[in-house]
Amino acid sequence: MAGPHENLEHVEHAEQAGHGGNKKIALLISVIALFLAFSETLGKSAQTAAIADNIKASDTWNFFQAKTIRQTALRAQADAMAVQTLTVTNDEAKAAMAKQVETWRATAARYESDPKEKDGRKELRALAEKYEHDRDTHLARYHHYEFASAAFQIGIVLASAEVITGIVALGWLSGILGLVGIGFMGIGLWAPHAVHLI
Repeated sequence: MAGPHENLEHVEHAEQAGHGGNKKIALLISVIALFLAFSETLGKSAQTAAIADNIKASDTWNFFQAKTIRQTALRAQADAMAVQTLTVTNDEAKAAMAKQVETWRATAARYESDPKEKDGRKELRALAEKYEHDRDTHLARYHHYEFASAAFQIGIVLASAEVITGIVALGWLSGILGLVGIGFMGIGLWAPHAVHLI
């Protein structure tokens, strides 16, 4: 039969083992919380960038629409005046009208494509589509960061539950969820379009 001294030693060893286990869990929680802070910050940044790119895309498409309306109006005016020149007999008036038709048609062509100013319909379409692509990339990143944050939060809860219950499997599951969260962060950073979850 064990004496009181030996029982006291067993209790002390058990307390030290439990205390050491709690330190490991506390460290695990701290590390997961650190990565949670990173994923939340990256997620907010990606969300803000997506909103900004969405606004830029919308503004660019509005400019594209305005150019289309102006171009259509100029073409209609040029065509109408070209028909009018057929009925004009005065050569001077006919030449002035023809010059105006050419000016309107040149302006309408510039509204279609203006590589110098980069604000023709062709250039505006390309720019709007680029903003949309950038927005979609930022949104994909945001979703991956959100999944990472969820994994980190659940991992923290499970690690905390291990401290209370002493069930070691919860700590292991917490660590696995931390790795899953890191995986989602990596996908968000380097390959946001590689995995489509939403």
